[in-house]
Amino acid sequence: MPEPRLRISSLLLIAGALACAPSLLVSRADAQVLNYAPPSSSAFPSDDVSAGVVAAPDDFAEAGPSALPERLRRTTVDLNTREAPGTIVIDTGNTVLYYVLGQGRAIRYGVGVGREGFTWSGVQTISNKAEWPDWHPPAQMIARQPYLPRFMAGGPGNPLGARAMYLGASEYRIHGTNDPTTIGKFVSSGCIRLTNEDVTDLFNRVSVGTKVVVMPKNAIHLVSRPLAGRNAASFASQPRAEVTTLRTGRQALNLSTATIY
Repeated sequence: MPEPRLRISSLLLIAGALACAPSLLVSRADAQVLNYAPPSSSAFPSDDVSAGVVAAPDDFAEAGPSALPERLRRTTVDLNTREAPGTIVIDTGNTVLYYVLGQGRAIRYGVGVGREGFTWSGVQTISNKAEWPDWHPPAQMIARQPYLPRFMAGGPGNPLGARAMYLGASEYRIHGTNDPTTIGKFVSSGCIRLTNEDVTDLFNRVSVGTKVVVMPKNAIHLVSRPLAGRNAASFASQPRAEVTTLRTGRQALNLSTATIY
């Protein structure tokens, strides 16, 4: 008699497993959707627009500041400017940003700037600063690229990178990037981007209220000359900024900066 009971129990278990199978498959599919796996490089069209002096693709074989061509690496330079120490000056046409130190010196950073039709000029002030900022794409950007998310939590995969400095009441920012190949290019919707290491260094030097001068793309380029020896090292490397790691769970999606404009 125990044998038929075992058979009945086995049949009931099999029937229960079959009944759960569809829900299990759905759960796995849902898990794949919610996993936010990084999209392939072809998932979104690239709209990089390069002009002027840009780096060749081979210059960026490895990510990070050391992969940048010499003229885009952070360094202390001689700079003749009337701007007060602590001012940020962006030479749009030359894709560089200067942080004025005073006494004819400045720290020069390589940047990515607005693509054709999206460059701008004027004077702003830093109105806010954020570490690992969240990203809310503006309505105009979503209209051009409806596939973009409406919100992205801050993190290593966020196009705003490690730090952001907001300019006045505008939608423009000075921010980091998860794609250093865009440094030295005319590619954004008007924001100024630096490598994550460089934007963190600049972030630590400025405060809310800092003056930001953005030069027109066709303006005469500022002439700067790298300093030599000990002075250059002391100004460019102090304080040495480090990009911190975001707390677990904040990264929602890995979207390359090169896929937005």
